[in-house]
Amino acid sequence: MRVLLADDHALFRAGLASLLRAWGLEVVGQAADGDEAIALAKSLRPDLVFMDLNMPNRTGLEATRAIKAESPDTQVVILTVSDDEQDLFEAIKAGAEGYLLKNLGEREFADLVGQIGRGEPAMSPGLAKKLLREFARVNEGSRRPDEEAGLTERECEALEHLARGKTNREIGAALFISENTVSFHVKNILGKLHMRNRAEVVGWAVEHGLVRRQSA
Repeated sequence: MRVLLADDHALFRAGLASLLRAWGLEVVGQAADGDEAIALAKSLRPDLVFMDLNMPNRTGLEATRAIKAESPDTQVVILTVSDDEQDLFEAIKAGAEGYLLKNLGEREFADLVGQIGRGEPAMSPGLAKKLLREFARVNEGSRRPDEEAGLTERECEALEHLARGKTNREIGAALFISENTVSFHVKNILGKLHMRNRAEVVGWAVEHGLVRRQSA
């Protein structure tokens, strides 16, 4: 996997690059601000960008939006010290495939990088709970939009787990179905919502405040 690092702290970039290379990833470039991140992403076409939020010139959020608009297949994962809910929500809405905090342990970070390599969203522990609280807050007094989108009951259940950042294996275990069946449901969800990837689905779920359908 070809990786671009975007962070205004050179020492942090050097340490992260060394760690990723030790795990067999190819670090193809390093950017010190948002403008440089956008330019390097356009010229180098990395598979993955680790993006800090607070950088000179354009912010990480602005750079994420620009990179996803130019190259939707490039994965962008926010790597930051900010656990602010608004930063988290805006990053997901901007198209980021993950949101990780810099205080992660090495083994935990390695596991999350593995998830990213499999095309699965990655999120630091505790942040998924913040997303779910936002789902509940936004959903108060509103009508579920998934009915209008034509999602089945099973697809709604899969969507809830997907929005929590769970892997296909974890979704399958929770719903007592196979990973292949989960993949089928995820493909249907993407098609019905006219979206390109799981990150866009998570952003849509955040925006519409979707939670598990209550039993009658």
